[in-house]
Amino acid sequence: MEKLKKEKYINFKIITIFPEMFHAIENYGILSKAIKKKIINLIFFNIRNFSKEKNKKVDDRPYGGGEGMIMSFSPLKRAIVKAKKNDNSLVIYLSPQGKKITYKKLKKLSKKKCIILICGRYQGIDQRIIDKYIDEEISIGDYILTGGELAAMVLIDGISRFVPGVIKKKISKNKDSFSQNLLDHPHYTRPKKIDGMRVPKILLSGNHKKIKKWRLKKSVQQTLLKKPELFKKNK
Repeated sequence: MEKLKKEKYINFKIITIFPEMFHAIENYGILSKAIKKKIINLIFFNIRNFSKEKNKKVDDRPYGGGEGMIMSFSPLKRAIVKAKKNDNSLVIYLSPQGKKITYKKLKKLSKKKCIILICGRYQGIDQRIIDKYIDEEISIGDYILTGGELAAMVLIDGISRFVPGVIKKKISKNKDSFSQNLLDHPHYTRPKKIDGMRVPKILLSGNHKKIKKWRLKKSVQQTLLKKPELFKKNK
């Protein structure tokens, strides 16, 4: 297994039956660069490698009947025990039953040195794994996905943006949507006029004090229009 850095970094230990899905973030974009610099480490534990069945089976029928299959206790337990060996990882299960992720939660999780992410499949995982080995259940929204891998990638991306060195300009994180419980203001770039629409004159004025005031006003308007519930968090 790859030797981990002792400097600033965050390790994501991912328990999944489809590690290949994570090539999407390993090979593209800002996270890819952070991985190459070893600021972020992705370490995979394929659940099938922990199955003692001849066909590497990791699921079984649910007790009590019903549709679908359930991920079995034993291979998941072995994978978690292996992933946690010699460290104090936080174990997260990506689940629609978990608490919905927030900006503040992502920022808090970025302080961790090691996070284990369990990517469920089928109808879910044996409840006894949740009862004994899971520290937190986290949801990325009130909807169902075919598996936890996509949710894990969303979580990794959201957390990693707060890890020093991943994003060069710290100011960009401080001005993100949700950082002040306000949505971001509208953005414009060249050309000044296109399809009969012009860039607001204030942005071309060079008066940074007035531009800042305009952007704050637009942020408030955007929030009132699209996510008024954010204002309750400011109270």
